[in-house]
Amino acid sequence: MSSSSSLLSQTEALLETEGHRITATRRGVLKAIAAADSPLTIEEISDRVPDIGRATVFRTVKLLQELGVICRVTLENGGIRYVLSTSSHHHHLICNECGSVTEFSSPQLDQAIHEEAEAAGFELSNHTVELYGKCKHC
Repeated sequence: MSSSSSLLSQTEALLETEGHRITATRRGVLKAIAAADSPLTIEEISDRVPDIGRATVFRTVKLLQELGVICRVTLENGGIRYVLSTSSHHHHLICNECGSVTEFSSPQLDQAIHEEAEAAGFELSNHTVELYGKCKHC
C-alpha cells in the first residue's frame, strides 16, 4: 500500500469516526495536497481540483485542518499555505528560499510557553511557533 493510499485510508477512518461523510470532494482535496511537493495555497489546491468550487475547497481544507490532517502554515510575508500534518502538536521550520516546511516538536518549548502564559495570568487556548530561515538544502 502506498503512503498516499494509506493516508487516504487513515483520513477516511478519521472522518467516519468524527461523523463526517467521505466524499469525492474530500478525497480530491486530500489527494491534491498529498501529491504536492510543497505547501499549497487555497488557489493552488483549487487549480488542482478544477471540478470542485473554490468555496467547497475552502470548507474542505478547514475541516481537514480541524481534524489535524493538514496544517495551516503562515509564511513570513503573511501568505497562508497548507501541508499534510505528520504528527500531533508541532511547530514549523519554514525556509524563506525554497518554501519547504519541516515539522518539529519540543516539549521544553511548549512547557516554557505554558509557564509564561500562566505567570502572566493568561489562559492559553492554543499556540503556534513558526521559525523562518534557510534550510540545509538552500
